[in-house]
Amino acid sequence: MHNYLDLKIWQRSRELVKLIYKMTESFPKSQQFSLVNQMQRPAVSIPSNIAEGAGRNSDRELIHFLDIANGSAFELETQLFLSFDLGYMNNEELDVLVSELKEIQKMIYKFRNNINEALDA
Repeated sequence: MHNYLDLKIWQRSRELVKLIYKMTESFPKSQQFSLVNQMQRPAVSIPSNIAEGAGRNSDRELIHFLDIANGSAFELETQLFLSFDLGYMNNEELDVLVSELKEIQKMIYKFRNNINEALDA
């Protein structure tokens, strides 16, 4: 078991959730139950799955939940591009959020690989 509270990846993904919630506040009300909801769910899913995996009894289970968190990160990335395409965010906002999301994706990948290497040793 890992203490998820100490994981930088969990802390950073929590910050991303705040950024997504703040950014989607400016979306049209007509998107509240469609695109806004579709963006908030995977954003919340990233730190939630990291925490759930860290609380499991095996590193193999943690890897499984890291894979789910990573899938949510890619889902959110697609929704960021769609939001830009629809004119709900500008290029600067897109760049900041995608850059942060890419860093989180890299952290998930590295953490997952480190755990996997330890299991194979």
